[in-house]
Amino acid sequence: MSQLGQLSREGLWSNNPALVQLLGLCPLLAVSASVVNALGLAIATLVVMVGASTTVSLIRHQVPSAVRLPAFVMIIAAFVTCAELLMAAYAYPLYQVLGIFIPLIVTNCAILGRAEAFASRQPVLPAAVDGLMMGLGFGAVLVVLGALRELLGQGTLFREMALLFGPLADGWRLTLVDDYQFLFFVLPPGAFFVAGLLIALKNCIDQRREASSQPKTVTPREQRRVRVTGTIK
Repeated sequence: MSQLGQLSREGLWSNNPALVQLLGLCPLLAVSASVVNALGLAIATLVVMVGASTTVSLIRHQVPSAVRLPAFVMIIAAFVTCAELLMAAYAYPLYQVLGIFIPLIVTNCAILGRAEAFASRQPVLPAAVDGLMMGLGFGAVLVVLGALRELLGQGTLFREMALLFGPLADGWRLTLVDDYQFLFFVLPPGAFFVAGLLIALKNCIDQRREASSQPKTVTPREQRRVRVTGTIK
């Protein structure tokens, strides 16, 4: 597998920031009450992660090691400010809903961790691909978590998508159960529960794939002795 393919596989599945590294769980659990909230934060995190990883790789030979981490935080904060201003300009209702969790992307350990562990040691292209795939992996888990919580908590999907896409998305709402609300899944305890189920499901899939890839061992009872002497007629 090529390096870019390996980076894609790690970011989306085998080293997923949310399901494997368990990083960035605070916004993941707090904002994922609906699909639109999760998608908005996922897009902002993706933009910041790609921009920060690319920039860190570009300046990796110019930044002394003593000030490396503060410089990385400043870079991440600059991209978070850009994402915040863009969201305030083009999706202001969603910007108001997400509130403090947009500036708090600066403290997302997944972004700083990839900048320090990978982008600061790699050329621009692998660093950008790593940031893209890690951001997509984190965003995918965020959106799936938001969809499950919205479905189990309110019986709907794609509710209030107009907050992000404007009046075009007014008719996107799917009501699967009328007059339904399960407060447990709307509140943070429900987020912990659903996130735990997703982690358990991923581990189960990995174990089944690993078991199926192992060569089948032959038990003693299944062995057959073959006579190799004498004449076969």
